[in-house]
Amino acid sequence: MKVSNPMFLIPSLNALAWRRTALTLACWAAASWAHASLPIQHWTQPSGARVYLVESQAIPMVDVQIDIDAGSRRDPAAQAGLASVMAGQMANGTRAEPQVQGKGQGPYPQALDENQIGEAWADLGASFGASASGDRMSFGLRSLSYPDLLDKAVALAARQMAHPAFPEAMWLRDRERISASIRESLTKPGTVVQQRFAQAVYGTHPYGFRATPESLSRIGVQDLKNLHAQALRACRATVSVVGALTRAQADALVQRLLAQWPRESGCASLPPVPEVAPLAAAENLNLPFDSAQAHVLIGQPGYKRTDPDFFALLVGNHILGGGGFVSRLTEQVREKRGLSYSVYSGFAPGQHAGAFTVGLQTRPDQAKQAVAVAQEVVQGFVRQGPTEAELTAAKSNLVGGFALRIDSNRKLLDNVANIAWNRLPLDYLNTWTRQIERVSAADVQRAMARVLQPERMVTVVVGAAP
Repeated sequence: MKVSNPMFLIPSLNALAWRRTALTLACWAAASWAHASLPIQHWTQPSGARVYLVESQAIPMVDVQIDIDAGSRRDPAAQAGLASVMAGQMANGTRAEPQVQGKGQGPYPQALDENQIGEAWADLGASFGASASGDRMSFGLRSLSYPDLLDKAVALAARQMAHPAFPEAMWLRDRERISASIRESLTKPGTVVQQRFAQAVYGTHPYGFRATPESLSRIGVQDLKNLHAQALRACRATVSVVGALTRAQADALVQRLLAQWPRESGCASLPPVPEVAPLAAAENLNLPFDSAQAHVLIGQPGYKRTDPDFFALLVGNHILGGGGFVSRLTEQVREKRGLSYSVYSGFAPGQHAGAFTVGLQTRPDQAKQAVAVAQEVVQGFVRQGPTEAELTAAKSNLVGGFALRIDSNRKLLDNVANIAWNRLPLDYLNTWTRQIERVSAADVQRAMARVLQPERMVTVVVGAAP
């Protein structure tokens, strides 16, 4: 489960007008970046924090993302959901700013409850939020770059990260709300199929953990405080910045954001997380469910983000089922046989092998046929690879759509954070289209055959006809 609290609040009318103008300019600037070099500056601060910066002086806006290795893959099995709920609870109040000898207080010295935090962000016309994915915990700040606004936004974000209050009444309230939401979601076939699929693909690996009312009941306020105290270390922070700042200004901004995080002399290594085990044999799960559509997921563990065949697998999946209406799965399952309105495939690479998934919905009485056709398409593609015509069309589509991957500040920040987190080359975005163009049909066939084993995939069907 992912619980995020982005706090995209309604700012004052004046701030809103500025933000609308800035966002319009951001889209224009980002579109122009697609046709120009994107220099990424990188350095490591004395604290050990790694900083990545793309300067854009065209608009008065700054976007920041801070990532730490504290995602749900590090949750205890009995407390699945811990990282996500801790991130969400950080918006529910801050403690009073501690007195530091020789230093003045910032603009928000007093304790703040959740309403006061919301009002403070609204007054600034800025936003801040925290969330946790499978691999990382992330903090995101967006603000106009005018010094009077940015300074206050940085101070408030620093307080919220370093000194959350974790009020017990708020956690008990939210725990019941989240638990009720989970119970309600389990009345839907789409949730059931996703949950059983994750369990079957990942086994005991933390990627397969899902928060439940029972796991949440084992999480107390002290657990939130303990995780916060253990996870936030400046030496483990990866910080991505995009916006109207020079390197010196960005360096100072990051130092202020992390100034109240604990420091360590030498950053102790975190315990390793085991890799996802490959599947030993095929598994077929047919779960009864009273629904108008049968929900189908087919797949297996895929590959890690550091896989050297990343681009070949990206192109291959685009042809197989990631390219929408021009993919093989769509042609065979939807167009030729009318078995499903939509069918797709996708990889989810991370620090470990994320799942490869084929997904579709169909009439319950057609589920068996739809599964057979989808499996046959995957088997044929793995065995034979793409045609030259398919390869040319896929590469053209991916290269032509590259500008849409960075056509806003948010998307550009996502890409910089991806480079930073996965330690990709700094010229990754500048060479992305060339990497796609180099992929051959033989590359695709070899990579897909290495990663995928159709004879050992999991198939989960929820709601098929008996």
